[in-house]
Amino acid sequence: MTPARSDIPPALGDVFRVGHARALGVTHARLRARDLDSPFWGVRTGAERADAETTDAEARRRVLDYVPRMVPGSFFTHISAAVLWRIPVPVAPDGPVHIGVHAPHRQPRGSGVRGHKLLPELALLRDLDGVSVACPASTWAQLASMLSMRDLVAVGDAIVRVPRLHGGLPGDPASALGTIEQLQAAIDAGRRVGIDKLREALPLIRPGASSRPETHLRLDLDDGVLPTPALDFEVRDDAGRLLGITEIAYPEFRVAVEYEGDHHRTSKDQWNRDIEKQRAYAAAGWAMVRLTSEHLYGGGIPARTLVRAALRRAGWRPNAG
Repeated sequence: MTPARSDIPPALGDVFRVGHARALGVTHARLRARDLDSPFWGVRTGAERADAETTDAEARRRVLDYVPRMVPGSFFTHISAAVLWRIPVPVAPDGPVHIGVHAPHRQPRGSGVRGHKLLPELALLRDLDGVSVACPASTWAQLASMLSMRDLVAVGDAIVRVPRLHGGLPGDPASALGTIEQLQAAIDAGRRVGIDKLREALPLIRPGASSRPETHLRLDLDDGVLPTPALDFEVRDDAGRLLGITEIAYPEFRVAVEYEGDHHRTSKDQWNRDIEKQRAYAAAGWAMVRLTSEHLYGGGIPARTLVRAALRRAGWRPNAG
């Protein structure tokens, strides 16, 4: 999107520094007009950009609005780096943008900015669409000072997850944002805030979870009594035909656990696919436990209770493993 009025030079792009605009002849009065927004000191954007489709998109837009103010040697870090890597984290769209520098440079200051001075070995950098960002493994390690254990595991799950290709086929492992080995290397890189939490979280990270609630669900089900589930499991009928891919499954007992976000309710196409998937599973002898945020975060029957009941109906007993 270009700035709102034709009298703003197109060369300035979607978001620009006031100094650049003045150099191109834009007046102070024009830069104070209501159709331009000022997300940070010395930066302007089109005011209509304030609304975004989702919280994540709005948070990502706010981070990118800071790009014109970045100086050589600075990079996005912590929550802001996670947002740019599209790693699921609890984020407030109007929260501070996290900017890092390597010691001994001085971290940035200002309204809406949180600066971090980091040793180079604690913040390995990657280029992401022309922007300098802490690499996913470094980002995970930095977040230990900010996130709960459950969310730290969810971030790790997102980093090591191998996305499936269109059509449901397993993707190339190289498409993951990082590996368990890289997460371990981030722990070993040196002293940092929350390192004990990182060491506790690492063994809990597993490939296969495709969302933050799915990680939370897996951790809730890992009570030391229920059997260990398979993640991102392909359910097939006796003829080998793929019926669906299930986030959490107990193949030995033919029990599938599906976490359904709000889009499963609001999207007619998704709802129809869900109904057909459940019908196909049932025809193949699989039981499906469908869960929502009510079961996971309170207000409904706990997810663990419903899964335990389904496994018992399928023949599982606590001493059976």
